[in-house]
Amino acid sequence: MNRALTGRAGSVGLVVATVLTTALTLWLSLGLYEQHEAGQRRQDILAAARQSALNFTSLDYRRYGEDSANVLKGATGDFKKQFAAQTEQLTELVAENKSVSQGQVLEAGIVRYDEHSARVLVVADSEVTNIAVPEGEARTYRLRLDLVHRDGRWLTSDVEFVG
Repeated sequence: MNRALTGRAGSVGLVVATVLTTALTLWLSLGLYEQHEAGQRRQDILAAARQSALNFTSLDYRRYGEDSANVLKGATGDFKKQFAAQTEQLTELVAENKSVSQGQVLEAGIVRYDEHSARVLVVADSEVTNIAVPEGEARTYRLRLDLVHRDGRWLTSDVEFVG
């Protein structure tokens, strides 16, 4: 009888150990998955913010229609409405001044984010030429971009010059 109890206790112990090991494995796997998802979300946010800042700081009067369309493709909400409303006026202004701006994103960092929104600070340089400075001048921009997640994409909902 003693052996039967010992055998049963061993079997129960093995089942309990298996259940605990399985539960721990699932818990750790879920944690790793969530970490991966958060890391991927951060990468997607930074990529979208960098592209938006690059589009915003790289404009050429000879192809301003394409350049402004690129800004609008990555925009949403009030920012998209405001930029679209100013496009005609900006088209005339950049053509009149023969403005060319070639941007380069130097740094970008997430201030905050969740599944649906993010705020990113971006530092970008731009080499600007126009009628007033035909040899060009360097400009540095510090931008705060607010992004929202819509239809599987991160879109810029607001741009503000800071600092």
